[in-house]
Order: sequence, then structure tokens, then C-alpha cells
Amino acid sequence: MTPLDLAGYLIAALMTAVALWRMPAALWGDEEDKRRRALWGCYAGFAAALWTKTRAVRIALNDSAVTDLAVLIKHYTATIAILAILSYIVAIYGQYPDGGTVPRHVRFARTIQQVAAKASIATLVLLTVLFFTVVDRSVPSDRFVADHAGQWGATLYMSVFYLYLGAASAVCAYQWALATAGAGLRHLRIGLGMMTFAMFIGVGYTVSRTLFLWVSAIDTPSESFALRFDEITEAAQVVLFAFFAVGASIPALSKGRRRAKLWRAQAGLHGLWRELMTAFPEQPFDPPASLARELTRFGTPADLRIDRWAADIADAVEKLRHYVPDTLLPAAKNAAADGATGGATGGSADSEKAGPLTEAYWIKAALTAKNNGTPASTAAAVEAQHATDQDGEVAWLVRVATAYRTVPQDQAAQVLAAALSAAPGPSTAAATPRTASTEETA
Repeated sequence: MTPLDLAGYLIAALMTAVALWRMPAALWGDEEDKRRRALWGCYAGFAAALWTKTRAVRIALNDSAVTDLAVLIKHYTATIAILAILSYIVAIYGQYPDGGTVPRHVRFARTIQQVAAKASIATLVLLTVLFFTVVDRSVPSDRFVADHAGQWGATLYMSVFYLYLGAASAVCAYQWALATAGAGLRHLRIGLGMMTFAMFIGVGYTVSRTLFLWVSAIDTPSESFALRFDEITEAAQVVLFAFFAVGASIPALSKGRRRAKLWRAQAGLHGLWRELMTAFPEQPFDPPASLARELTRFGTPADLRIDRWAADIADAVEKLRHYVPDTLLPAAKNAAADGATGGATGGSADSEKAGPLTEAYWIKAALTAKNNGTPASTAAAVEAQHATDQDGEVAWLVRVATAYRTVPQDQAAQVLAAALSAAPGPSTAAATPRTASTEETA
């Protein structure tokens, strides 16, 4: 097996992996989202075409009852993939209001897509007719272009396909170059830039091969030169598909990283959220379940679920304020300061650690008071908000939840007892039954 053959297998496997990865979003995504389906159709079509180019598959098909069948199947699947990618280009521009101004490049893309839909059918019909009539298929070929160099029938057949492929590559290169220049996000700009570069390679690939075939029809090249030219252009096509597959996947990888970040946030928040929702079962939309079950609730997007959990935790903390005195906050701060300094006398608390730890002590102590049957009263003092936006709030709550897991129940009970004993007036008198209950629990 030559390095080029190995590269063919690798690039076919890469395109197949991308097609399988994007298949769920295409099949089960929003009915209105045509972009995912169009892009997935392109991946699937090119994956099938690339597999027909691999050595084992092409030899098996070319030596079948229909000689050189791999060539025809490859061109069928590639034509369908090209139509899908042109549909994707149109879909990414979205909808424009009726009667509104449509940018010229969008009108151009829509026109090309409409023409391509008709041209693809004509191309498939013409390729089929030429394949079975004018192409010399008396002997199975391994490298179709090199083996048929100098033959008018094969030159005409391939020229039809390359005209369709080259025009589509030029349109994609033009549209994606415009999109690259206007992309605001870095990962989107990189991905579009790689796809644009791939299409420029595609234009060069089709032009060079078309010229080679027509020059060869006039002056037949040597077998070694034809084979060498075929290998060089095939290697360029491998590079083309590598850039295309990676470039088209970069924006999706960015979304994947965000999804993984959301899953990590869910895993971090789950313990705290579940304990609070168990204490206030009327609070959540659905009863709290195990972490595995929560992570596999695909009916609700992860970002929406995280937002709900953050709101649930905030509401539960607000309710817990009615079960504790104002003195719980300084008691929690003292406990957190001891925890942040490791209990060392005279040490300075690490503010990065003490802040979430204070909140964790406060919540666990307040939850202890509520679970011990403390009657609701006026709302106690709490710390000011630690975040100004949703992402900041989630990040803060994850740190709080992490600290919450390190707070032993007996220490939370001690913090509650200290707060109750320090509470002035009626709260001190009411401290006795609550403290006794806490000590029994501890």
C-alpha cells in the first residue's frame, strides 16, 4: 500500500467520522434548521465518494460486472454532495423580509443554488449516458484519469463532471471568502478560512485535470507522466478534504466545548441543587433525580437546565433566610476564615476560597435549621450578589457547590448553634429548642 492509498483511507475515515458526529443534529434537530441537514448531506456524500476512491473499494467495484463502477458511483455521490453544500451556502444567509433589500452576494448564491439543482440532474443523466456509451471500459482501470489519458470519450466524460465540480468550488470559495472577512468570532473565521482554502484547491484541481485531459487527447503523454500527474492531483485532493473537514468542524467543536462546560457545571451543581430541591420539593419543574439521569435529559438544552438550576438555588436560598437569624452570616464567615487558613492562628483567609466557603457554611447551616423544624420568621441578612450576569452567577454557584461538599454536617450544626447563641433579643430566647435539636442531630 502506497502512502497515497493510506492517506485515502484516513481522509475517508475522517469524513465519515464527521458525518456520523453531525448526524444526530441533522436528523433530530429543529425542523426549521435546514443548514444542519444540508451540511450533513455534504459530509455524507463526500464520505461515500471518498470510500469509492480507496484502493480496496475501487478495485472491487472496477472489477465487478459493471467495469469502472467505482468511478460512476463516486461521481454520483460527489454531485449530490455538491448540491447539498450549495444548499448550505444559501441556508446560512437565513431569511429576509418580503420586499426588503437582499444583498447581492445572497441573490447570487440563491440563483446559483437554483441553477445547480437543475444542473445536477442534467449532469447525472449526461454522465450516465457518456459512461455507458463513449468511455472505453474494455479493461478495468485503477487510476481512471491516468489510464484513460488521450481518450476522447473519457476526456468528454470527465470534463462534464469537472465543469460542475469546478463551478461549485469557485462559488463556495467566493461565498466563504466573503463570510470569512465578515466573521466576528475567531473560531468561525478560522473555520471559514480553512474551508475557503480547500475550495481554492478544488478549483485548481479541476482546472489542472481538465487541461491535462484535453492536452492528452491531442498529444498522448507517457504512462509514467500520466500516473505521476494523477498522484500529485490526488494528493492535493486529500489536502482539500482535510482542510474542509477540519474547517467545517471548528465552529461545531466550539459549541462542543461549551456543551462540555455546561455538563461540568451540572455535575458541580447537582449535589447542592438536589439537597435544596429535596428541602423545597415544590420549587423545581421536575423532581430532582440522579446526576446520570439529569445529564441525559436531552429534551431540555443544557444551558436552559443550568439556568433553571441557578434560579432554583437562588430561590431556595432566599427561602432559607426565613429560618435563621442575622448572626448566621458572621458565624459562617468566621468558620470559613478558619477553613480557608487551615485553622492556623493569626492566618489571613484566602478570599478566593473564603467567599464560596462562607456561602456554603451559611446554606448548610440554614438547611439544618429548616430540616430541624425551625419555624419561618423574618428574612435574615445575606451577602450581596457576587455576579453581574448569568455566566458569572453559574461560575460562583459552582464554586459554592464545590465548597459545600467539603463542609461536614457537624460543623454546619456548630455554626448554626453559634449564630443562635449570638442572636439578640427574642432570637436568643428561641435559640434553646433549636440548639437542642441541632445538638441531637449532630
